[in-house]
Amino acid sequence: MHFSLGIDAGGTYTDAVIIRDSDGAVVESSKALTTYPDPLPGMKNAIDRLDPGYLKDIKLVSVSTTLSTNTILESTGFPVGLIMIGDYVIPENLPTDYWIAVSGGHDSDGEELKVLDLDSVEEFALKVKSKVSAFAVSSYFSNRNPEHELAVKKAVKDITGHPVVCGHELSQDLGAYERAITAFLNAQLIPITHKFIKAIIREFESRGINANLLMLKCDGSVVGIEEALEKPIETIFSGPAASLVGASHLSRLNTCAMIDVGGTSTDVAMMQNGLPELSSAGAVVGGWQTRVKAIRMETSATGGDSHIWLKGDRINVGPRRVIPLCRASVIYPEFREKLKHNRVAKGYLCENIQVTKFFVRTGFRPLELKAGEREIYKHIGKEPVAFGDLLIALKKRPSPSILDSLIQKRLIQAIGFTPTDALHVLGEYNEWDTEAARIGAHMLGRPLKLSPEDLSAEVKRRVARNIAEDLIAYLIEGMPRNEIDRVLLGKNFTRFRVEIPVVLLGGPVRAYVEDLRKLINAEFIVPEYADVGNAVGALVGKGIKRVEILIKTRLVPKSREEKSEEDEEYGIAPESEVIESAIQQEKKNEYIVFSPSERKKFEKYNEALEYGEKLGKQLVMDYMIGAGLGKEEIRIDVSRKHLAPPGWTDVPLETKLVYVGVGLPKNSLTV
Repeated sequence: MHFSLGIDAGGTYTDAVIIRDSDGAVVESSKALTTYPDPLPGMKNAIDRLDPGYLKDIKLVSVSTTLSTNTILESTGFPVGLIMIGDYVIPENLPTDYWIAVSGGHDSDGEELKVLDLDSVEEFALKVKSKVSAFAVSSYFSNRNPEHELAVKKAVKDITGHPVVCGHELSQDLGAYERAITAFLNAQLIPITHKFIKAIIREFESRGINANLLMLKCDGSVVGIEEALEKPIETIFSGPAASLVGASHLSRLNTCAMIDVGGTSTDVAMMQNGLPELSSAGAVVGGWQTRVKAIRMETSATGGDSHIWLKGDRINVGPRRVIPLCRASVIYPEFREKLKHNRVAKGYLCENIQVTKFFVRTGFRPLELKAGEREIYKHIGKEPVAFGDLLIALKKRPSPSILDSLIQKRLIQAIGFTPTDALHVLGEYNEWDTEAARIGAHMLGRPLKLSPEDLSAEVKRRVARNIAEDLIAYLIEGMPRNEIDRVLLGKNFTRFRVEIPVVLLGGPVRAYVEDLRKLINAEFIVPEYADVGNAVGALVGKGIKRVEILIKTRLVPKSREEKSEEDEEYGIAPESEVIESAIQQEKKNEYIVFSPSERKKFEKYNEALEYGEKLGKQLVMDYMIGAGLGKEEIRIDVSRKHLAPPGWTDVPLETKLVYVGVGLPKNSLTV
């Protein structure tokens, strides 16, 4: 009997689940704390808690993770140099300080607009080589002709040796700036994803498990590990995508909304008639619009590990993730006593300076630190350090912005009060040290004149309201958040009603059900194995590949040789300059095929169409087989859309061919 193993390395927990291949039943599951920044120990712990008798018969391993999403939400990706080619209108808030815009680019037909300024690119690469870990390149209409992007990629790699990501490699959609953002995010994720995936491969090799390794993408489909290494951006929302597929599978509902409350974020998505609802514009994460095909999501930085902090008399939730006090007390035996005696002057209060906040060094090694960063970093070790400790060690007030910079660079991690601590105080979740959570609630509640229970109840209500707000914002696109909040607070004498079931996933998610029911009239369902729903979804996802081929008609001047041949054929004898001038204005049709792999010209439409149809099917099939999907199980559907003016009888001005391949993962690499 064969089994499949699903793994999800989330922000707080790493989940593992074993499914029997014959009937898709869950036979065993386990949870372990995610280890940060290296996820391997947490994965090993989760696998070690499974029955070894099942592991020897594992033939398929599929992985989902919130690693990429959390990295972008927390702004903790590696530094990237951004190179934009063409006449960009540069926005005020670029995602990096290291960028350049140079001349070059192509038009919509793939013809060169300006010569590429490669000298400026090479000068920029040399200048920032030591400050970045990778480069991203985006050129005008690179989806029509990627020559300039490829030339820059080769030059920068030769100079720096760093990974270089091109926009056309990730998307064939229009939008040069959006492709630039997509390439940038992909580039900053590469070092993190490489470490994560290589850890998976080594682990299974050491256990002697010979299985097909897949990873879930953000559209709910699976991808081969090798492609996931090259395009980690496609795994943003792979954890939520897995949760959506898993929620549908566990609840046996083909149409439902899904809310997944994780450690770092809350994610909302919807399954309709057995298929994930996809975003038409591409995934938006951390406020950045990308061109990645993904499930349509509403995601917010509200989770079980969101930092609860005070500013004046206001309780704030997130957006940063911290280690909960109750968990830190288990990891660091002396932490509870240190927490009791911590003090912070009221005038200092900001997100990074709280009476319940501490800092600890991670396992990442610094690439390059400024003087101020080095000064603070050397005083933060493997044991938690408070703001007051740094104040004494430095003999001056530590800069909150420098602490924030060290967190963004993943060199230190914060500890603080969280919703998980609040649930411990309320007795609704008892995984770690309840006393440490209570101490934190007392310290935060004292200036607000709230008991630990009252503070924790208020935090729980805030989190439930944030979750409800995310659900309504997803279902009613465009409705302002402040209006949603007014209804949720009952200020309009109205109440939201949701007509489809809402499936809840996540560890302590049952604790929020009653609060959600008070806010929204809906059927909330918490299925069995809700705490490992994303690991289940990683295994029941199908292989899906979408390929778009565009055939564009273009009028071009005829050559003199062509005119001469046609003149003779039709008996035209240009006897005057006027006639010859008129003939020179004649034009013919040229047909350009644009695909993810190439740009090719044809003289006849039927030849272009035949070539495009053959190429689309081949690209889908090659991808699916390369991702470890069974050839006999692959189904390819094609849709054709023609663009032509009303009454047009000639060949279409544009023809778009969309190929969608669907297949089931093979159980073994040897099949």
